[in-house]
Amino acid sequence: MQNTADDQPSSDAPRTENHDQPVPEKYAAFMRTGWGERELDLPPHPVADPAASRRARLAAMFPDERLVIPAGVFKTRANDTDYRFRSDSAHTHLTGNQTSDAVLVIEDGESTLYARPRSSRDTDEFFRDRQYGELWAGRRPSLNEISASLGITTRHVDELAARLEGEAKTRVLRGVDPRVDTAVGADPGRDDDFARVLSELRLIKDDWEVAELQHACDITTFGFEDSVREWDRVLEFGERWIEGTFFRRARAMGNDIGYDSIVGGGRHATTLHWIDNSGPLVPGELMLLDMGAEASSLYTADVTRTLPIIGTFTPLQRELYEIVLASQQAGIDAVRPGAHFRDPHHAAMDVLVHALADLKLLPCSAEEALAPDSKVYARWTLHSTSHMLGLDVHDCAAASNEAYTEANLAEGMVLTVEPGLYFQEDDLLVPEELRGIGIRIEDDVLVTAEGNRNLSAALPREADAIEQWMAELRG
Repeated sequence: MQNTADDQPSSDAPRTENHDQPVPEKYAAFMRTGWGERELDLPPHPVADPAASRRARLAAMFPDERLVIPAGVFKTRANDTDYRFRSDSAHTHLTGNQTSDAVLVIEDGESTLYARPRSSRDTDEFFRDRQYGELWAGRRPSLNEISASLGITTRHVDELAARLEGEAKTRVLRGVDPRVDTAVGADPGRDDDFARVLSELRLIKDDWEVAELQHACDITTFGFEDSVREWDRVLEFGERWIEGTFFRRARAMGNDIGYDSIVGGGRHATTLHWIDNSGPLVPGELMLLDMGAEASSLYTADVTRTLPIIGTFTPLQRELYEIVLASQQAGIDAVRPGAHFRDPHHAAMDVLVHALADLKLLPCSAEEALAPDSKVYARWTLHSTSHMLGLDVHDCAAASNEAYTEANLAEGMVLTVEPGLYFQEDDLLVPEELRGIGIRIEDDVLVTAEGNRNLSAALPREADAIEQWMAELRG
């Protein structure tokens, strides 16, 4: 990576001593001349009309108020390098915009997107700025291009400060852009309520969103298949080979991974969010793969499969796997309109807990363990069975319990169903042969008018099907 030609760093973040070469005025003046101007003729974005409807709905909920929803800014990774920018989910849901520094303002029923467009050639930014310069970071769209594509009025972000002045009652999505947070005085109660509403707007997915989630699941299927096809390399290099292989597919067909991939071989599978992915794969053990591709629209999949490293399950592994599979199927069967959000969890846990009782692991009966004042079974199940899925892997996180965990499922919701069994390697309350085994099976499930549809069904779940699938892909 090259240093910027600028003699001053472009970020507001603290930097080390600058070692860039100075820019002579003759060179700068020469660089400002001889460039053609061009506007791209961009087609309307498919989210333009749905996003306009979402903004209108939001505006109607807060009449006579100014609503401010930022996209976010670059975040420093190390010294003068930034993470690849990813826009805030609420902002993208309402606009389709994925450029940095933009801020949506809704007031008096009108929406304006304040954006940072491509650099003008009468400034030095386009050839000297490492974050925004076209010759360094690539071409940013113009204001006209953004407006034509997204169907929204645009203004330069430099005009935002003046817009935010005055006494208008304002709600801000905080924690996204520190400059916006500073510009508008905080009202924690009002802003927290605004974040809640923005999350709850995303609980029901429209047809376009469902199609994007299906696309993310399809990419994810390809990524799992790629990993198994490279199993000889997986055995050679271990967990990190699968992480890299899956990332390659996610980048090739989508935007990114939706979250850090969890690639846990053997005992690492018992760590719920194992993302070091630094271990070897030991023949005879199981491997837990929790991975999801993020589509270019930023909608993400979230899928888990547990595979036998040698391609076939041992009798004990198969017995435990079948328990988790039956639990997951019970959870999926419970997904339907009008069911309580927790119904899939209760259905899945009922299967797991009775299986734990049959294995003689519980210190009490299954019924006693399932009681709300006990839940001792959770020593081996650890987590809830479902969460909402969408633009965020844990979508709608700021929604109220009344609208989310304590609500009924409705057509258009998408949630995961992902029970698991986890026997820690140092758990003296389980037989030695169980220690270090972790199994989770996860699918992305759409609530339909008739019941549900498994968006990630292309990846096999049954033990026999997994063995056949692995054998066919490995050749």
